[in-house]
Amino acid sequence: MSAIGQVDAAAAGMNAERLKRIPAYFDSYIQKRKLPCCAALVARGGQVAHLSFQGATEMGGSKPIGEDTIYRIYSMTKPVTSVAAMMLFEEGALRLDHEVFRYIPEFQDVMVHGQDGKLRKPDRPMMVRDLFLHTSGLSYSFLQQGPVDALYRERGLEHFAWKGDLKSFCEALAQAPLVFSPGERWNYSNSTDVLGRIVEVASGMSLDEFFRKRIFGPLGMKDTFFSVPEDKIERLMACYSRNPLNGEIKQSDPGGKASVYARMPNVLSGGGGLASTIGDYFRFCLMLAGGGELEGVRILSPKTLEFMTMNHLPGGKTLKDMGDKTFSESRMDGSGFGLGWAVTTDVVATTQPGSVGTFSWGGMASTFFWIDPVEDLIAIQMTQLMPSGAYPIRPQLQQLVYGAIEE
Repeated sequence: MSAIGQVDAAAAGMNAERLKRIPAYFDSYIQKRKLPCCAALVARGGQVAHLSFQGATEMGGSKPIGEDTIYRIYSMTKPVTSVAAMMLFEEGALRLDHEVFRYIPEFQDVMVHGQDGKLRKPDRPMMVRDLFLHTSGLSYSFLQQGPVDALYRERGLEHFAWKGDLKSFCEALAQAPLVFSPGERWNYSNSTDVLGRIVEVASGMSLDEFFRKRIFGPLGMKDTFFSVPEDKIERLMACYSRNPLNGEIKQSDPGGKASVYARMPNVLSGGGGLASTIGDYFRFCLMLAGGGELEGVRILSPKTLEFMTMNHLPGGKTLKDMGDKTFSESRMDGSGFGLGWAVTTDVVATTQPGSVGTFSWGGMASTFFWIDPVEDLIAIQMTQLMPSGAYPIRPQLQQLVYGAIEE
């Protein structure tokens, strides 16, 4: 029996036969060994209208995925960290217009790598809001778009490889130059890792403790961790990576006790460190869709959630306007950015059915969620294949989901 619970699709204003197109469509990905698996959840009005599990915990394996399967959600950690920071914002423990150096002093002297190759002072300090928005000027080593990314790789500035803790990782980031002056552009980056450190400083708790006590425990998210406990580690499936040049797919991290997730990481990455189940992440999404409340437990105020889901990019710009050459976990056309996720500002420009105000984000291993407040819709997709842009499975799922709405 499903622990998530499911209603007749018609009761949620959806067509059951059309929802069956979801597993039918993604079956070819699994049969051709393009994906190890695919899990999909679709809910309206908080009621699950569709829940499907296809494939196995290993590519071509015999153990099927299910409700208890644990996935690396990578950058779907970012919305959790953003919620944590806004909880502290509501308590007055931090402000969006505070300089980052108030919490991490090393950022007071950060420099910008100019187009001429010389270092210069930023036009303005990096603000806390820049960390939510990825307008901080920070970067990621894997982007490989310029000298700053190369310097990150040279210095080992990757959360999964760093030998120290989150504090020392953020201090080391402050010693590297910025790609641009804060607020100038949008660049996917370690910004949310730095925001996670601010959560630690402002709360006096480690990030995992804050998540556990203030978010996961209250919301009943029992299977979401930075490190999967020994009694649950066998539920963690394998993860794969696809070579973009030749299409070859290899295992990047095994499931079970051999996984890196069997051990606590050095850096508690608020930008990409969590593993979770589809049911746990659904509870998190239900809280967001419910204006910050789930089953009588309030995490955030409805006005705070409303504020977080507005487009905060300057002048109402889109991701395409501010970061047209940069990697993103969301389509850049027609998308602005709120406090922790992409926000749809122009449905036509996205080339997908949807609604203005829909907010979404995904993870490096092709996990994805979106929440459409107009349709009272939540959808979540889980699999384990890097990079997330290997196949267009996210827009394909969106086509199938919106095509099943009847009222």
